Amino acid sequence: MPAVRRLAAILAADVAGYSRLMGADEEGTHEQLKVHRRELIDLEIAAHSGRIVKTTGDGMLVKFASTVDALRCAAAIQTAMAERNAAALPERRIELRIGVHQGDVIVEDGDIFGDGVNIAARLEGLAMPGGICVSARVQEDVVGKLDVAFADIGEQRLKNIARPVRAYRLLPKAPAPPVPTTAAEPLPRLSIVVLPFANLSSDPDQEYFADAITEDLTTDLSRIAGAFVIARNSAFTYKGKAADVQQIGRELSVRYLLEGSVRRAGEEVRINVQLVDAGSGAHLWADRVETDRRRLLAAETEITGRLARSLNLELIKDLGRRTDATGAVDPDARDLVMRGYALWYRPRATGNNVEAIRVFERALEIDPRSLDARVGIAKILVSNVTQAWTGTAEQDIARAEDLLLHVLGQDAGCALAHSTMGMVRRQQNRLDESRFEFETAITLDPNDTYAHIQLGWTLIFLSEVDAAVERCEKALRLSPRDPQLWGYHLPLGWCHLLWREVEPAIDRVLRSRALNPRLWFIHFSVAAAMGVGGRIDDAKTSLTEMLKLKPEASSIAGCRRLRPWGNARYWELFDETAATGLRRAGFPDG
Repeated sequence: MPAVRRLAAILAADVAGYSRLMGADEEGTHEQLKVHRRELIDLEIAAHSGRIVKTTGDGMLVKFASTVDALRCAAAIQTAMAERNAAALPERRIELRIGVHQGDVIVEDGDIFGDGVNIAARLEGLAMPGGICVSARVQEDVVGKLDVAFADIGEQRLKNIARPVRAYRLLPKAPAPPVPTTAAEPLPRLSIVVLPFANLSSDPDQEYFADAITEDLTTDLSRIAGAFVIARNSAFTYKGKAADVQQIGRELSVRYLLEGSVRRAGEEVRINVQLVDAGSGAHLWADRVETDRRRLLAAETEITGRLARSLNLELIKDLGRRTDATGAVDPDARDLVMRGYALWYRPRATGNNVEAIRVFERALEIDPRSLDARVGIAKILVSNVTQAWTGTAEQDIARAEDLLLHVLGQDAGCALAHSTMGMVRRQQNRLDESRFEFETAITLDPNDTYAHIQLGWTLIFLSEVDAAVERCEKALRLSPRDPQLWGYHLPLGWCHLLWREVEPAIDRVLRSRALNPRLWFIHFSVAAAMGVGGRIDDAKTSLTEMLKLKPEASSIAGCRRLRPWGNARYWELFDETAATGLRRAGFPDG
C-alpha cells in the first residue's frame, strides 16, 4: 500500500542549553518545563489547531494544516516565554528555539516522516534562543497575512538535505515609540512615512524604479522644516501588504502616510501620490505628475513642494535636490544608479556589493558628471573595508576619499557624501573629523538613521557615551521596524557595557546576535558582556563562534588591531570593562 502523503506546516522546538540546565538542576528544570507545557505551550498549540506528533525530553514536533497558524502559534509561544523569563535569573531561563517549514510529509501510524520534517528540525537549530527560524516557503506564504518582519539569512546547507534551503529569522517586534502626551514633546507637525510605491508598469523588473522614487521622496520630505520622516528600511517592511493606515500610524507614531504608484512606459513616467491621515484614514491630498525620465528629479522635487504648500509648511532653504552644475545627468546613468542602490539594499553579501559597484561604475562611464554614482562607489568601497571583504583596504579607502572629495567639491550639501566621508575618517582614526562629517549629514538630512547610528559609534570611540545613546535611540525612533536592527542594538549594548550596566548590555548584544550571527564583532561583544556578567561558559562559547568567523581575532590585541579606533579614554573604559570580561573567559591579551 503506498505511503500516505500530506502537505503540512511543521513546527520543531527544543530548549536551548538543555543539557546545561539539567546539569545545574535536573529536577527543577524538568518541573519548570512541565509547567510551561501545561500552562502555555500545549494550550497555544491547541488554540492554533496544531497536533503534537511527538515529544522528546526537551523538544517536540507539531503538525499544522496552515503555515499562518503554525507561525502565529510559534510567535505567541515565544512572546509569552519572554514574559515568563523576564523575572528569572539568566542562568535559569528556559528559552525555546523554534523552526517552521512547509512541505510534503509521509503520515504513518500517527507519526510524520520525510524531508519536510528534517528541514523543520534543522531550521530549529539555526534559531537563536527565544527565536524563530523559517524556510522561504513559510516566509512567502505569510507575507501580507501576518504583521511580522523577517531577516534573510541566505541559503543554508542543512545536514542530510540535498539542496540548499533559504532561511529567514523572524524579527522581534520592536515596541512602538511612545506617543508623547506632554506639551513639551508633541508629535512633529509633519510626522510621516512614505510607503513603498506600487509598480503599475507592465514589466515587473521595473520594481527597482518604483522603489527608487519612494526613497527619493523620503529624502525630499526631510527638506520640510521640522519634519519627522520614518526611515526607508522600516517603511519597506510594509511592502506588498494591505495597508491598514491607522495601525501603521500607531506602530510608527506618525500623523500621515504618503502612498502612491508609478507607471513607466519607455521614457514616459506617471506618478500618483496621496496623503492619508493616519488617525482617521481620510485622504487629505492627492496629486499626479506626468513626466519623462530626463525630468524625473525635478518632478519629484515638485511633488514635495506641492505637498508642503498644501500643509502650509516651509521647505528648508538652500537644501534642494542637487543637480550638476554642468547640466542634467544622463537618464541612462540615473537609471543605473537606481539599480545600483536596489542591489545595495539587498541583504548584505559580497556578491551583491560586487554587482552593485559594477553598475555604479557603468553609470559613471556613461556620464562622468554623475555625483550619485561616485557616492555609490565610495559607499560600497567603505562597506567592503568595514566588513573585511577586501584585501586592498588602504587603496579602497583612498579611492573612496578621492571620490567623495570630488562630490563635495561640486556639492557641499550632499548628505550621503558627508555620512560616507564620516566612515572614511573613522577608518583613518580621525575621529573629530568623522564626528563633524556625520553631524553635517544630519544637519542636511535630520532623518538619516545611518548617519545617527554611525555618529553613535564615533561618539563611543570618543568616549562620549551619553551622546552616543541619544543618537542610537533617535535612530530607533526613526526606524523601529528596520530589518537591520542588529546594528542599532549593538552600539547600545556597548554603551551599557562601558557604563558597567551588565544586564542591559547582555540583553542588547544578544538581540543583535539573534538578528545577525554572521558578524564576528557581535560574538566578540557577547563574549565581553557575558564575561563581565560572570557567565563564563557562555562567554567561551561566543569566543569559539567568533574565532570560526575571524581566526585572526585570537587575542585582545588582535581584536584591537581589527577595530583600532578610539581615544585614550575609550581604551581605558574598554580595558576596565570589555577586556576584563574577556580575560575572565580565558581570552589572552596578546
